[in-house]
Amino acid sequence: MSKTIFEKIADHEIPSNIVYEDDVCVAFTDAFPLSKGHTLVIPRKPVENIYDLDEKTGAHIMKVITEVANAIKTAFNPAGLNVVQNNGEYASQTVFHIHFHLIPRYESEYDGFSYNWNQDPDERSDQQKKEIEDAIKNQLNV
Repeated sequence: MSKTIFEKIADHEIPSNIVYEDDVCVAFTDAFPLSKGHTLVIPRKPVENIYDLDEKTGAHIMKVITEVANAIKTAFNPAGLNVVQNNGEYASQTVFHIHFHLIPRYESEYDGFSYNWNQDPDERSDQQKKEIEDAIKNQLNV
């Protein structure tokens, strides 16, 4: 199986603008940024999506995401920041190596990024909501 572009970046096989790296993950600015400071955080090891991400790696990546987000905030003072992570082709994942986009948002700058967040138009009964809650809870090993 051939390496993804992100594995090649993590292995320094192709040029990139790495802003952070350690034994577990790498952060680099996006090659096609939506805004100034748009950065990706990835694990070094190949993990396709969040369903395959182990707890230890996930916790470390979240720590790095927080550190990089704060560095972006200090460097550029954005009005906000989106952290976006897609899983599967239907959810707009195009590189099948888990990655987290840190997208700074600026009031005075059009960045081409938006969510089309429409609430589910179907009103669910309290019973249906409880069934959904229970179905998820029953799958958790907590």
